[in-house]
Amino acid sequence: MWNIHPVYCKNVIITNIKIVAPIDSPNTDGINPDSCTNTLIEDCSVISGDDCIAVKSGIDQFGIATGMPTQQLSIRRLTCISPDSAGIAIGSEMSGGIKDVRIEDVTLINTQSAIRIKTAVGRGGYVKDIFARRFIMKTMKYVFWMTGSYKLHPKDGFDPKALPEISNINYRDMTAENVTISAKLEGIKNDPFKGLCISNVTIALSPDPKKLQWNCTDVSGVTSRVKPEPCGLLPDKGTTMDCDFPTDKIPIESVVLNKCYAWKMCL
Repeated sequence: MWNIHPVYCKNVIITNIKIVAPIDSPNTDGINPDSCTNTLIEDCSVISGDDCIAVKSGIDQFGIATGMPTQQLSIRRLTCISPDSAGIAIGSEMSGGIKDVRIEDVTLINTQSAIRIKTAVGRGGYVKDIFARRFIMKTMKYVFWMTGSYKLHPKDGFDPKALPEISNINYRDMTAENVTISAKLEGIKNDPFKGLCISNVTIALSPDPKKLQWNCTDVSGVTSRVKPEPCGLLPDKGTTMDCDFPTDKIPIESVVLNKCYAWKMCL
């Protein structure tokens, strides 16, 4: 079962948490903010058989009807081990929407992927304004993974015409080594994933890499200073371009926590 799962919450701080689950155990997600606003996850370490962090906001018709997005989320200084899943997953339960997510200073060791965005026809909702920077990654199958055909629908009655919007996804300042596939980016036919930006990323391949390093369909965006060379759907815009990362703070980042001890008053 998921370890930490705040749902429909506001003003959440999760800090200095260590989670250890067997790496062969399914559904042992570390931290799953779900339809939450103004959340800070920092200085956490997760070993898991599933996603270390999974950002969610309800599924299919239920998430659409509730309409509570996950927004204003900051994830920083995360260490993750998860051989069969993502360091950070976004979706696939994203029907209420996910926006304004900032992720920085992340170390991933032996994970299936770095950030994975998952969705499907019938989800509706959106994933937009995602910003990630300063990742160090060692040993993984994929660095970038986006899936538009995650066909898990737990209940009948979902709307097959409900298409998700995936836009303004920004990755920058990352290094990875011992990688099998640089990117698998699969949007949805007639509903492409738009506004993908990748800059200043260097990927060193494993001794036995796949021949096709960038597998891209139904996506569009730009790149700068990325190795290996990305697919044609993500053209290189030169050496002066950097992907966006917000300079402002979300409100919860300005909160200062007092330190408390059982034998003395809070400091």
